[in-house]
Order: sequence, then C-alpha cells, then structure tokens
Amino acid sequence: MWAWVLHRISGATIFFFLFVHVLDTALVRVGPQAYDEVLATYKTPIVGVMEFGLVAAVLFHALNGIRVILIDFWSEGTRHQRLMLWIVGVLFLLLIVPAGVVLGIHLMAHLR
Repeated sequence: MWAWVLHRISGATIFFFLFVHVLDTALVRVGPQAYDEVLATYKTPIVGVMEFGLVAAVLFHALNGIRVILIDFWSEGTRHQRLMLWIVGVLFLLLIVPAGVVLGIHLMAHLR
C-alpha cells in the first residue's frame, strides 16, 4: 500500500514541477528581466532542497513504475512483487545517495 501511495505522491510532485516549469519558462514572453528575476529566486538553499526532492520523486517513480509494469505484464509478477519492492528500495538508495552528494556540491558552489 505504501508503494502505491508514494507512487501517486511522486507522480503528483512531478506534475506540479512540470506545471511550474512551463509557467516560469512562459515568462520569457513577458520579458527577459521578469524571467531572470524568477530564475534568481531558484538559487536559494530551499529550492536546492526542493530540487533534491524532485530528483528523489523522479527516481522512485521511475523505479516503481518498472515494478508495476512487471507485476502487470509478467506472469510471475504478483508472486515476486514484494521482492521487487525491496529491489526498488535498494536501487533507490544506491542511486539517491550519489545524486544527493552531487546536488549538495552543486548547491554549495552556488552559495559561495
């Protein structure tokens, strides 16, 4: 059940990001100065943490999506769904830690 809930939350988070991204990119039509002002607000530590959250959401959503596809289309999928969930969790941790380090280094460079 928690994988289902997290899959929905991560999907909604990704959708929200895409919506905001389209809106802030549309500001180029309003004026380059307005666009530059919005981009300047993105260089804050809070947005850096949100960026990490977005990476985590995309990573989990992708890995769990593969698991859901396997459950639906593989005849043995339902029998192995718990093992696949553990594999998703381990892969998520193995990939999110280096991503967090890279994003942390990137954030620290912007704060200087």
